[in-house]
Parts: sequence; structure tokens; C-alpha cells
Amino acid sequence: MAPSIALRLTHALSPAHREQLLRMAREVDLPPGIRLFDEGGRADRFWIVRDGTVALDLHVPGHRTPVIETVGTGDLVGWSWLFAPYAWQLGAYTVTRVTAYEFDAVAVRLLCEDDAEFGRAVAVWLGRVLSQRLGAARVRLVDLYGAPAGGEGR
Repeated sequence: MAPSIALRLTHALSPAHREQLLRMAREVDLPPGIRLFDEGGRADRFWIVRDGTVALDLHVPGHRTPVIETVGTGDLVGWSWLFAPYAWQLGAYTVTRVTAYEFDAVAVRLLCEDDAEFGRAVAVWLGRVLSQRLGAARVRLVDLYGAPAGGEGR
């Protein structure tokens, strides 16, 4: 399930909010195969991909770690930084060379608290991303491991 174009930064935030967020960015250039984060780790930053591909994966005990989704240009990598306990819910690694905007999560959370309109826009955006990622995880896991016992869905 590919991320919706509506979830990309250019569509998710107004130009003013986009500019406000991008003023906090640091540009990074990452080679392929770099682990950005692991499930359970401290979610202290996030990225918006400028170019390249990042794979999101999920540890499944007793199985190979499946890729849940791949994201690319304009997509958000990481949403766990906005919600306590600020621990990654998925893992992520670069598939290709990635250029991205990297953000300090604490600084962005403080801006969200100081500017309610900006904070609401970011929260709505991340909520939509979260909803899409959970749907992608469900579809991928059902695809990999089959329907529940008895063949009945919910």
C-alpha cells in the first residue's frame, strides 16, 4: 500500500506551516543500508524524504522482519516522536541513498505547544499518517501470515 500523496508534506500542511516546519530542518544525506531507528528506541527525531527510499519494518517474533511499507520523496519517516512515551513503533532503514530534512522532535513538539494552530495542523497530519501506516501494516501482515484461524475475518 503506497502512501497517499495527500500525506506528503507539500499537501498535508499549508504553505505557512510548511515554511515554519522547514525552518527547523537540518539537511542530511544518508547512504543505503543505514538503520534510522529500531522499534522501542527513543523517538527523538523524524525525517521528510527529499529523495530516495526508506523501508519501514516490524519485528514479528519467530519470523523474518517484514517490510511493512516503503516511503519516498515528500513522505514522513517517523510519527512516534509526537506521542508519549516517544518510542518507535516500527523500525526504518534506507533502501537507497536518501537526502532528507531531519528534525529535532523536542524542538518541534515545543513549537506545537507554543503555536496551537501549527500544533493542530501537525497533529492532524501525523494522525492521518499513523492511520495509513497501521492499515499498511495490517494488510502486509495478513498477506504474509494469512487469514486468522478458521478462515473467518472480523
